[in-house]
Amino acid sequence: MSTDVHRYEDLTRIRLEDPDAVQRAADSRPRHPGVVYGRQNFIVAADHPARGALSVRGRADAMAHRGDLLDRLRTALSNPAVDGVLASPDILDDLLLLGALDGKLVFGSMNRGGLTGLVNEIDDRFTGHTAAALKRIGADGGKMLTRIHYGDPATVSTLEATARAVSELAAEGLYAMVEPFISETRDGRIVNDLSPDAVVKSAAIAAGLGETSARTWMKLPVVEEMERVVAATTMPTVLLGGDPSGAPDEIFATWEAALALPGVQGLTVGRTLLYPEDGDVAAAVSTAASLLRK
Repeated sequence: MSTDVHRYEDLTRIRLEDPDAVQRAADSRPRHPGVVYGRQNFIVAADHPARGALSVRGRADAMAHRGDLLDRLRTALSNPAVDGVLASPDILDDLLLLGALDGKLVFGSMNRGGLTGLVNEIDDRFTGHTAAALKRIGADGGKMLTRIHYGDPATVSTLEATARAVSELAAEGLYAMVEPFISETRDGRIVNDLSPDAVVKSAAIAAGLGETSARTWMKLPVVEEMERVVAATTMPTVLLGGDPSGAPDEIFATWEAALALPGVQGLTVGRTLLYPEDGDVAAAVSTAASLLRK
């Protein structure tokens, strides 16, 4: 991918001279035709930098170059099987200005305050999109990371803020994509418990947040005993990828098995596909797309 520092210079010029261009691009954007059960959706996630999470496969600065990230996102979004994107406000604005979101699903990332390694990381405050802002740009919904740490009192504030966001999104007619984890502190780091029991419990807690669950989706990791995980909720469920650690063939095989389960509405994956081992984003995206029921 290109690392030419001049490649996206026009975006800086537009932001400086014509900041209203972002809203105009949002207003004129053709919308996605809508979600249908059984026609699985493929959403590319790119909200990691806003939480200071730039690492992929042990490379600390993998997502640091914005032009390179935009190249990779545009490659992914150019595949007709990719239905949309999940991103923080800065990246969504770039993609709107580039015309890369025409006909796509758009989900905004709402809470990015729980920075990786922050002394109070579990206090994951809502520092990104609001429900009103997402409605204003014609988005389809908002996503919130919801880490439940039984040893950290900040969990209560995060749960309360997530519940409020679910309610506000529903009031605007938008989907709430909730990404829950049971988390704990190990050797000074926050880690997520990916055991089936923990994922089932996290889904049960997340499903009850907000005034209504009518527009709530679950965003859950692919773990062992996915039948039990999927059976824990009646809500549409999309699968997340996380920071890849296994061989690509093994990762795709686990996705394929999980996508065959009822209630699974598709993939919301970022780093695994945007930064594949061999560097071929287009091929990785095509392989993932081949796993979906369309």
